[in-house]
Amino acid sequence: MTFWRLFTSDFKSLIRNYMALFWFLAFPIIFILLFGAIFSGNQEASYQIGLSYQAGDQLGEGIAQGFKHVKAFKVSTGDLDDELAALKKGDRAMVIEIPSGAAMSAMTGTKVKIPVYYDKGQEQTSMMLYSIVNEMFNEIERKMAGRPRLLEAKLNPYQTKPLQNIDYLLPGILAMALMQLGFFGSFQLLSLREQKVLKALGATPLPRIYVLGAEVLVRLLLSLVQLGLILIIGILAFEVQITGNLLSVLGVVILGALTFTSMGYMLTSFTKTVDAGQGLVQLVQFPMMFLSGIFFPISIMPKFLMPVVKAMPLTYLGDSLRQVMVGTSPEYPLLMDLGILAAWFLASTVLAVIFWRWE
Repeated sequence: MTFWRLFTSDFKSLIRNYMALFWFLAFPIIFILLFGAIFSGNQEASYQIGLSYQAGDQLGEGIAQGFKHVKAFKVSTGDLDDELAALKKGDRAMVIEIPSGAAMSAMTGTKVKIPVYYDKGQEQTSMMLYSIVNEMFNEIERKMAGRPRLLEAKLNPYQTKPLQNIDYLLPGILAMALMQLGFFGSFQLLSLREQKVLKALGATPLPRIYVLGAEVLVRLLLSLVQLGLILIIGILAFEVQITGNLLSVLGVVILGALTFTSMGYMLTSFTKTVDAGQGLVQLVQFPMMFLSGIFFPISIMPKFLMPVVKAMPLTYLGDSLRQVMVGTSPEYPLLMDLGILAAWFLASTVLAVIFWRWE
């Protein structure tokens, strides 16, 4: 009888705790639906291919027409320098150059080497696309009955060093650490408010802004410690090469730390207790962690999630850190990344000042 009373008491306590019910029941369902949508494979991959050839070149026009019949390819034609610039920006998956006089060489039975430029930061995707291109060239040759192999794709990497998976993950892990530092660091001030410490400090000559300023400075110092530790481990343990300017990396880290610290204070300004604050922060944190592209490219996500992805500040922090740390192809221009982070910082600061309660 005593056991069942304890059981009933515990059960009633659980069902009255709505936040606990969310994490025990609703969150696993949301998690399954979220990753099911991302990895279900219902969305078709699409790749932008650049093609450069002289106007009127029959071989180039024939290859362009062939590519346009492949549903996964979107073909754009233009000057080689323009197409390579688009490849560098991440706007092309691959660029193919049809050399001048290639059609005439093919007609006379001379082998033609066709340069295929790709981004070594996207090596796995590039190798898959290269195999498709090679097969298309083979199909063209099969239609040239009795001719030897004339078209040969020649790979030309467009970056100086290949990127490992850890090169992509390291900036993402740093971005996640900065997010957690900002979000969970706000609980300290919330705890002081809940324990009436801030109210007691308000009765002293000490300006309250000093309390907040000290908290923010601590977060900034910790962000620098995070940066140092992650860089040391990445360089020594995994041989990650930091190709960018360290001052640029430092600037992005400080902006990221300020952005998520202000967001943390903004979120906790709407709660009264530490427990409620933790629940609200985790509700925001988890979707950001898995939808912002810090662990895998956002290009694999379904289109209906893209508005959510583009609204998340962690998307732009991860992208900017990858650009300035390891020089990967950007998802967005660096100035756009920094501008959106700054906008989030200013908006969060204003809302935190408006809604924060010291008592």
